[in-house]
Amino acid sequence: MRENECLTVFIVDDEAGAREVLARDLRKFPQITQIYCFNNYDECTLPLLQLHPDVLFLDVQVPGCTGLEFLESVRARLTFNFKVVFYTGYADYMLQAIRLSAFDYLLKPYKPSELNTIIERIFNSDDYDIRHHPLVHPTSVRKVAVQTITELLFLTMEQIVMLSYMADQRSWQLLLANGQEYMLRKGSTADDLLALHPSLVRVSSKSIINTTYLSSVENSTQRCRLCPPFDKIDIQMSRRNFSKLRALFEQI
Repeated sequence: MRENECLTVFIVDDEAGAREVLARDLRKFPQITQIYCFNNYDECTLPLLQLHPDVLFLDVQVPGCTGLEFLESVRARLTFNFKVVFYTGYADYMLQAIRLSAFDYLLKPYKPSELNTIIERIFNSDDYDIRHHPLVHPTSVRKVAVQTITELLFLTMEQIVMLSYMADQRSWQLLLANGQEYMLRKGSTADDLLALHPSLVRVSSKSIINTTYLSSVENSTQRCRLCPPFDKIDIQMSRRNFSKLRALFEQI
């Protein structure tokens, strides 16, 4: 083992007892320095985008969303390397997990030796090098510059949730993933903002969202729902922009 190696691990499991057992066993490995536990996939989506964990232990059977569905939905939105270990009592999901490129598979209840083998495989895998933690593709760390009233911000796209046009101040307001809001300097246009990155999409005359945080759009009302904790924000998409958005994702 190399010196100063460490891992950040996420556990998603709706069974509190199972989460606690796995977290306890993972803490026995000195290389695992951070462990975050979540009851469901909505809870872990935003931290996943912010913290860039190295390993995800995903329970397959979680109410509301299976681990398989979650993995399929987030893979295209993530710009960092991570390993997935499906963690379940259902062996019949193994083939589908392999097809989804899961790193490994841990059946409940597991033996300590089985967990040890998985952790050893993670550290011995060819693409693991914690000296560049977190494992991010070089092209994914490109930042964009956003001029606010008070300062010039250098941000990754994962930090930007949305922009809202404030008619009373005739300026755009920026919302970041940490909840902070910044008023942009006057003169910034929607076209200027959309040119920052392809992930920014205009949904109405007053709203531009980062599609990384877009969870769904209702067919009948065109109401946008963002990933928690931003799912309470009321965003209405125009029918014209809804058609453009559908065409965009159909191309992808």
